[in-house]
Amino acid sequence: MDLDLLGYSVIGDAQIDTDLKALTTLRDSTRALVETWKVLEASAATPSSQPAKRAAMPRVDHLGASTFIEKGWSRISIDDAAAAETAFRRALELAPGNPEAETLLAWSLVLLSRHDEADTLLAAVQAREPEYALSLAISGLVALNRREYDLAIELLERSIANAEHDRRAALYAHLHLGSVYLARDDYENAELHFRKALELGPNFFQAAWELGRTLWFSGRKDDAIATWRDAAQANKFSPWGKRCGEMLVLIGKGEEPSRER
Repeated sequence: MDLDLLGYSVIGDAQIDTDLKALTTLRDSTRALVETWKVLEASAATPSSQPAKRAAMPRVDHLGASTFIEKGWSRISIDDAAAAETAFRRALELAPGNPEAETLLAWSLVLLSRHDEADTLLAAVQAREPEYALSLAISGLVALNRREYDLAIELLERSIANAEHDRRAALYAHLHLGSVYLARDDYENAELHFRKALELGPNFFQAAWELGRTLWFSGRKDDAIATWRDAAQANKFSPWGKRCGEMLVLIGKGEEPSRER
């Protein structure tokens, strides 16, 4: 009996050890699963729960950028392309990749006769937004300056088609398209687009100056003089109002307007 009891005791202890080892293994496995779950949960967390990654991203100041965009635009409007370039570059420092700032920077470069640099910027914008109306309008201006008239017409017509919500793009696309037709001596279409530009911006004296030239070269000299006079009287201090006044002085001396833009 004692031997049987002793044997039973030995067998029972061995079973207990086995069970304890199994429980320990199960506990360790459970812990491992819990840790794995925590890692997976952290990787799926929102960016706000990952301050290290967020801190590494560049800071974008859209409000500050818009201030410099407006400043640059005001410089373009008074024909100060160099100051406009500085303002637009500052805007892009605050908001890298901003399509409006990139396009306006390209515009300032066109006005400075740096067409290749402007092309590079415009291509980058159009790679991301192929039908961005303002960018197409400035690309049309580049083509116009290079006397690539068919390409200019294509780009400017695309700009107008996509400028439903961008009055500025539509205004300048009509202006540049009028200039293309004027360069081709197509006075009817040139007048049409300059007048459309003036409908969009009644105080857009650059369009008035170009319309006067169109009327003059088409033989309607009295209409041309009236157009320049109205613009000069409306604002003789604006760059284009001033040019309209200078044109009147030139004609008063018996000279002819130049066909060059």
